[in-house]
Amino acid sequence: MPLPWPRSRSLRARLTFIATAAAALVLIPVSIAADVGVRHAVAAHIWNDSLDAAGRIAAEIRDGHVPTTLATAEGGIDLIAVTGADGAVITATGAAKGQREFTAVRPSSDTRVAQTTTCSLPHRDCVYLTAVRVSDTAGSPIVYAGRSAPAILDSRFPELELLLLVIVLGGGAGLTAWNVSGRALRPVEAISSEFEGVSADNPGSRVPEPSGDDEIARLARTANDALARLDRSIRQQRQLAADASHELRTPIAGIRAQLEDARLHPQDTAVAIDAALRDTGRLEAIVSDLLLLTSLGTTPHTAGQNVDLGRLVTGEVKRRSGRLPIRLQLEPDVIVTGLSSQFARVVTNLLDNAERHATTGIAVDVRRDGEHALLSVVNDGEPIPEEDRERIFERFYRRDTARSRRDGGTGLGLAIAREVVEAHHGTITVEDVDDGVRFVVRLPLAPQEPPPDGDGPPPGL
Repeated sequence: MPLPWPRSRSLRARLTFIATAAAALVLIPVSIAADVGVRHAVAAHIWNDSLDAAGRIAAEIRDGHVPTTLATAEGGIDLIAVTGADGAVITATGAAKGQREFTAVRPSSDTRVAQTTTCSLPHRDCVYLTAVRVSDTAGSPIVYAGRSAPAILDSRFPELELLLLVIVLGGGAGLTAWNVSGRALRPVEAISSEFEGVSADNPGSRVPEPSGDDEIARLARTANDALARLDRSIRQQRQLAADASHELRTPIAGIRAQLEDARLHPQDTAVAIDAALRDTGRLEAIVSDLLLLTSLGTTPHTAGQNVDLGRLVTGEVKRRSGRLPIRLQLEPDVIVTGLSSQFARVVTNLLDNAERHATTGIAVDVRRDGEHALLSVVNDGEPIPEEDRERIFERFYRRDTARSRRDGGTGLGLAIAREVVEAHHGTITVEDVDDGVRFVVRLPLAPQEPPPDGDGPPPGL
């Protein structure tokens, strides 16, 4: 029969119930075994004492010394009597006098010893008796020795005591479990109450971290890590919304100004339309980049494919008609796994950035570097200060705002490159070199597929 499960959804109540039930499941069988064991031990002790008393008297009779009076033996054996073959009492202790017959049990001449329990004696509870035959002759007297059952064997009081003990110990186990689980779950309550206060308006909250390295401490640290990521994501979204609104206002305001100027000066309509189209193109580029940023990380991993990084770079360079030459140094069969369109966007953005800042030329290198594929884009422009090497990957960050807007950049190219690379478990860094600035992308190499049967090298080579 299954145990009833408490309706309370409190983990503390459930743990208390489990502890109490487990204590009961252990204590009840132990109590029953203890009761049976104690009863058996007491009965065995009485049997041994009665056998010793009856055997001693039988030995005296065999030696020809029939005792005229009998005294209570050790262990409270007060019912001692010597009877003839017909059952008549020859001599007995004071407690046994007046008993015409103890029991119908007679030891056989083979065993000469019999033990029984009788409850037929008047004015007596049940009696444990041992009968010893003095000799194996037909008329041998029989010695009976025994005593009334003690209270521990003749009442239910021990069972009641054990039941009370089970209740007390089970209740103690439940109370201990309640207190211990309460102390153990107190940090969880604090974490829960702190989580209730987390919202978009208050993303910087953190849960208290208990000392130690147990499960709850690790849970608190994990929760704080998640809250930190959530806080960072919310701040980035707010910053993106603020930056995007500012960046979008500029081309929209330009389009509006050009249209109003065309209405006021119809003769300049063609010029105004050209300027409005340029601002519209810039606006379209910003919106496209923002849509790409929001979609990064949402593509399932199953959509990835093996991409030859060298071929990808070659294709992107061929599509360009830039003002500066691009020198390529490409190692063959550098394969990475991911979305080809996103890798192409990384290459395009890095080339755009290099072309915007280079003076005489650009160099692109693709090769293996241990377990990673390495893509580097070098331009011979001005070095990037140390303090700006991380900021240039921020959204809408421009070191030269006027020049970037004049050249058509959205301020999202390097941010998109980093988002794409990190979404594919890679890294992108910038470093100074002797001939300019180098952007370095490291991506995990695609796992090598085993060659098909028959295409591998022959055995032993």
